[in-house]
Amino acid sequence: MSDGKAIEVEGKIVAVLPGTMFKVQLSNGHTVLAHISGKLRKNFIKIAAGDNVKMEMSPYDLDKARITYRMKDERPAGTRAPMRRRY
Repeated sequence: MSDGKAIEVEGKIVAVLPGTMFKVQLSNGHTVLAHISGKLRKNFIKIAAGDNVKMEMSPYDLDKARITYRMKDERPAGTRAPMRRRY
């Protein structure tokens, strides 16, 4: 926000809704409706269910948020699920 009074929180994507909207669950169990910011939209950052994200919320409306950052996975980059053999 322009006045610098945004609340920055982290959450986990629960559901993907149409129109780049997401249901996000915060660590305290509260669920909010969020949309992606312009930078994520411009750079084609894909967000799926189960991703951890960082959001900005207005202190005036705590039911809506703007996703500003998609967190990296906890798994190291070299570990992948084993591939099935194709005969």
